[in-house]
Amino acid sequence: MEITVKDKGGATVLTLSGRLDLASGTTLKEQVKSQLKKGNTMIHLNLAQVDFINSSGLGALVSIMKEVRLAKGRFTLSNLASYVEEIFEITQLSHIFEIFSTEEEAISSYHVASVR
Repeated sequence: MEITVKDKGGATVLTLSGRLDLASGTTLKEQVKSQLKKGNTMIHLNLAQVDFINSSGLGALVSIMKEVRLAKGRFTLSNLASYVEEIFEITQLSHIFEIFSTEEEAISSYHVASVR
């Protein structure tokens, strides 16, 4: 899995490419922890190029969500491929995560939340 990190609109955007499984999930968790240590608590994952996810990958996302919440931050996802979206629906995780259709929608939601 490849992970690209950029700052966009006050949020740290991680764009993932490839498989999200045990090995890549561990790498992703380390990357997010590194961002949290830098004080970047608004974390967004763009999953447009994730073509496979398994239970270990889902577990990594749940773990990341907990870490971000402990840091009093916010964690969003976007651009889920239909296969990945179906996994989130089957596991009911779609009710737990903040999922947006596009990265732009997710990033703009951070601005709306900060205005309130």
